[in-house]
Amino acid sequence: MWVSLALLLLGLVTALTAPRLLARGDWAEREPVVALWVWQCVVAAVLVSFALSMTFSAAGAWQAVRGQVFAPAPRAVVDAYELSTGGGPWSAVLAVVLAAGGLWSGAMLGREIGLARARRRQRRDELRIRAPRLPGEEPDGGRLVVLEGERPEAWRLPGAVPRLVLTTAALRRLEGRRLDAVLAHEQGHARARHDWLLHCSGALAAGFPGVPVFTSFREEMHRLVELAADDVASRRFGRLTVALALVELNEERGVFGRVPGGLRAGLPHRVDRLLTAAPRLTAGRRLRLTATAALVPVLPVLVAFSPGLAALG
Repeated sequence: MWVSLALLLLGLVTALTAPRLLARGDWAEREPVVALWVWQCVVAAVLVSFALSMTFSAAGAWQAVRGQVFAPAPRAVVDAYELSTGGGPWSAVLAVVLAAGGLWSGAMLGREIGLARARRRQRRDELRIRAPRLPGEEPDGGRLVVLEGERPEAWRLPGAVPRLVLTTAALRRLEGRRLDAVLAHEQGHARARHDWLLHCSGALAAGFPGVPVFTSFREEMHRLVELAADDVASRRFGRLTVALALVELNEERGVFGRVPGGLRAGLPHRVDRLLTAAPRLTAGRRLRLTATAALVPVLPVLVAFSPGLAALG
């Protein structure tokens, strides 16, 4: 029973403290791709902790589950976990609660994907109306769609073949390298499959709105994917070009006025970040952050296997 409680405590502590720790410093601003990886590892550690806690709780509560989990294990390993000593009813309650949380997470993810597909179908229907196919043109064959419009807009339609939609007003405003920078930005989203990160973070935040790590995960994913795509475009066309393209696309929307200090993910902050051009972290520090983050989900696994390894030793 103590192993399942230790794993539960580890997951709770990580969920409560990780957002504060990751918010320190400006390293995420300078390396958004690394920050995306770190956040995914932290959330994976929380989910792994809860999943393993559920497994050991169920094994302590029901003999049938215990037989399946520890079927190939020697008797000394099973005894090391002390599954048959106390905590029976509480183990069952904990296992049921965590299993319900897992099912709820899956349901929220399915709901998020379903809503995204519905929005995608709606946008495709709108595209067919506003940009009907010409005779002989293949359905959904083009990756770039130009719509007649007086408002400069550029947005991406995810799917098996992602499509970039531009209005004629955007084409008139963006010329040469600035238009290429917008295309590169949207291609960065498509290649990194940022839509899946947004789906998963949105599902967890919607399913567990009171859990700080999941709420922060959603907010940071929306912010960091934009910064990462900005960096993809700026490496090809320069930071100034990307910043000017953002301004020209959005200057009529009133987003460059005064904004509250907490809105760090807004367009003014993205433009300021591109223009200030803070230096990247060194390759060694990026490698250390990536490796350290990869070890975080391993920690609950080590906690889970430590009694068995000690018994074998």
